[in-house]
Amino acid sequence: MKAIKPMIVLFIAVAFVIIMIPAVLVLPFSSDKTSGKLDEQLEQKAKEEGKEVSTNEMSAVEVAVYRTSAKKIQKLPIESYLAGVVAAEMPADFEEEALKAQALTARTYIVDQLINDNRMGLPDGADVSDTVMHQVYMNNDELKKQWGSDYKWKMKKINKAIKETQGQILTYNGKPITATFFSTSNGYTENSEDYWEAEFPYLKSVSSPWDKESPKFYNKMVVDAADFEKKLGVSLSSGTTIGTVIERTSGNRVGVVEIGGKKLTGKQIREKLGLKSSDFNWERQGNQIVITTKGYGHGVGMSQYGANGMAREGKNYEDIVKYYYKGVKVQSSSKWMNTMTAKK
Repeated sequence: MKAIKPMIVLFIAVAFVIIMIPAVLVLPFSSDKTSGKLDEQLEQKAKEEGKEVSTNEMSAVEVAVYRTSAKKIQKLPIESYLAGVVAAEMPADFEEEALKAQALTARTYIVDQLINDNRMGLPDGADVSDTVMHQVYMNNDELKKQWGSDYKWKMKKINKAIKETQGQILTYNGKPITATFFSTSNGYTENSEDYWEAEFPYLKSVSSPWDKESPKFYNKMVVDAADFEKKLGVSLSSGTTIGTVIERTSGNRVGVVEIGGKKLTGKQIREKLGLKSSDFNWERQGNQIVITTKGYGHGVGMSQYGANGMAREGKNYEDIVKYYYKGVKVQSSSKWMNTMTAKK
């Protein structure tokens, strides 16, 4: 019996070594955080898709957001900023591919903003505001207040869209595009030069039939005739005629209207009267002007409700952005991230 005990002890020791050695070898590589395994997986996936993504580059760049209500600047990592933009700009119950398309446009916008150093209208030290002047942004506390019990699942969905497009931006001729977007079209998007002075080859009018399903497709508002005259600087005749549309845009919006000998663009009328769209019809009813609009927003670039409609039909986010932005490529932002990181 005495001779058996040492043998048992030896057997247990050998078994322990056999079990523990593989565990010891595996342990240092089991943590994604320690080994960078998550980064490797993302980079491998990107390489397979012909893109290069670096999570380190994205996390190294901060965005200084001017919080207009608090009148202070908030600095945060670019991907965290993007989550707050996508959450504020697009309904979280939209299709995942539509949210990815929104993440891509939002990232493109901020990268372009950062590299071009356009800070007009901003206080010193700010890169963007949190309003439609740039991109609407809301932080977690604001979103929790707005969404209540839906906050957790909505942010999870949005963060997934951010992660699955990480490091990607839209380019034209090798440069980040001006990635404008809006809520709902009138059935067509608008040429950039028909609404703004600048002409961009990728911001051209396309059909967007999915928008008709948007709850924002039609809108009606009533304006007193006196207010109408004052805001537009015109004088109305005593009859029912208000003005004549003498030109329409490629997107079938009002281009130019003549009212009492004065010519105004559809954009001017939209902005002066606060209309939802520059595609409008109006009629005079006594001392009131009843105005009906189609669409919501300027109409240039990607329609958000159009993107959601395309996603419902099975289109992915690259299909969506390449439809609304002509001739663009989905490209890594590494080159521009490196430049911005080097400046810090």
